[in-house]
Amino acid sequence: MVTQAVSDAAALGDRSENAEYIYGKKRLREIDRRVRFLSKRMEVLRVVEPDPRQQGKAYFGAWLELESEQGEVQHYQLVGPDEFNIGQGKISIDSPLARAMVGKEVDDEVVVTTPAGDKIWYVNRISYQPFDD
Repeated sequence: MVTQAVSDAAALGDRSENAEYIYGKKRLREIDRRVRFLSKRMEVLRVVEPDPRQQGKAYFGAWLELESEQGEVQHYQLVGPDEFNIGQGKISIDSPLARAMVGKEVDDEVVVTTPAGDKIWYVNRISYQPFDD
């Protein structure tokens, strides 16, 4: 679609003053750059299977049910920095909350320092399979 738009814009004549052509070429460069980045990432990515010894503790790949001091319950999965999506409950293992969670067990209290001050979370559940609820 982008290549067709660039081709159509190029057919209109003088390319040096053709905004559609210039923008289209810029967009194609951005797409190429992103494809190169993702291709390089694919070469080094690997699937991580949970170790049975991790059961009951929060590590990479774990699904967590956390409860705030106010009783608000949140579900998160600890994922890699390229996978995070807060809307889906996936937080980066590099985030302050995830770093504070690593190694914790059910019923542990976790203190996370945020710009708004310290927040306390309680670990209700840990699983290496998605929660059913």
